Amino acid sequence: MAGLEQAVIEFFRGMGLLNLTLGNVLMILVGLTLVYLAIYREMEPLLLLPIGISAVLVNLPLTGIVEPPHGLFYLIKHYLIETEIVPLLIFFGLGAMTDFGPMIADPKTALLGAAAQIGVFIAMLTAILLGFTPAEAGSIGIIGGADGPTTIYLTTKLAPHLLGATAVAAYSYMSLVPLIQPPVIKALTTPEERRIRMEQLRPVSKREKILFPIASMIIITLLVPAAGPLVGMLMIGNLFRESGVVERLSKAAREELMNIVTIFLGLGVGSTMQAEAFLTVKTLMILGLGVVAFASATAGGVLLGKLMMKLSGGRINPMIGAAGVSAVPMSARVVQKLASEEDPGNFLLMHAMGPNVAGVIGTAVAAGVLLSALG
Repeated sequence: MAGLEQAVIEFFRGMGLLNLTLGNVLMILVGLTLVYLAIYREMEPLLLLPIGISAVLVNLPLTGIVEPPHGLFYLIKHYLIETEIVPLLIFFGLGAMTDFGPMIADPKTALLGAAAQIGVFIAMLTAILLGFTPAEAGSIGIIGGADGPTTIYLTTKLAPHLLGATAVAAYSYMSLVPLIQPPVIKALTTPEERRIRMEQLRPVSKREKILFPIASMIIITLLVPAAGPLVGMLMIGNLFRESGVVERLSKAAREELMNIVTIFLGLGVGSTMQAEAFLTVKTLMILGLGVVAFASATAGGVLLGKLMMKLSGGRINPMIGAAGVSAVPMSARVVQKLASEEDPGNFLLMHAMGPNVAGVIGTAVAAGVLLSALG
């Protein structure tokens, strides 16, 4: 009889329900919120859905799915995320999907992509003032680049304990670009400035498109070696796209491979959202600093756009500077939408794509600078 009683006690001890903490419940609700936003609001569904549902799973007690050495989420996080394999392969696929033609056609728009990186450093300095270490602050600041894979790559190297919070902030705010950017743009520009029409971009030759990724990879890596892995994989993927001789490989990079690594990325990030690690004051501060980073990055691009407008005699619409954050192509679409509201015949999308794709490179370089200084 005593043995039966012990067996019953052990059975109840092993029930997840009796081991559920308030923190677990809160994180399950957070995960379900992300799932809701992904499905019903279509906010970055490719990542928020796997992040959200895996956050629910890791907060269900006693599953062992995040436990070393054989838990599935442990293996994904330890061998694919922390080893940088997934973030770098994401950049490879991103390169195969990106057309740098608008930036090549109008190289000065690359400066707008660089200007938007001011948001990274404003958020970083603010984080230091709030008590974060420089390494933690660097991981938080890079959220302002609006580039999820770069955020994950840098956080893994500088502050892996913040991975869940920074990744969720980066991808959540990327999906909120259409809400965050318009008020900033409108506050810094006049209706007359938003109505400025720009000249059509010149055609870009195939030779230029082939030489660009090769030259960019060499020059940037020689100047900022720590940015080499990110920029290198981005440019290799882009060379596959533009060469025209490896279409099968290019297609695999931007479709099959990108889909697979996106799944692993989402599951790996979600696995870091356990209650004991995520429910902290720091997490709330990081979410707040993410807004600061995005807003200041947008402002930095627009303000340089206004300067370029003055210097060009009014031929540059300053709004395209807002697309300097690397939320491709969402930021460029925001600029086009605002331009259409002021003048339905004003087409700025391709002009905005120049700073938009430049922002991808700019964020990778910013990450390399921070890694060199803080790593």
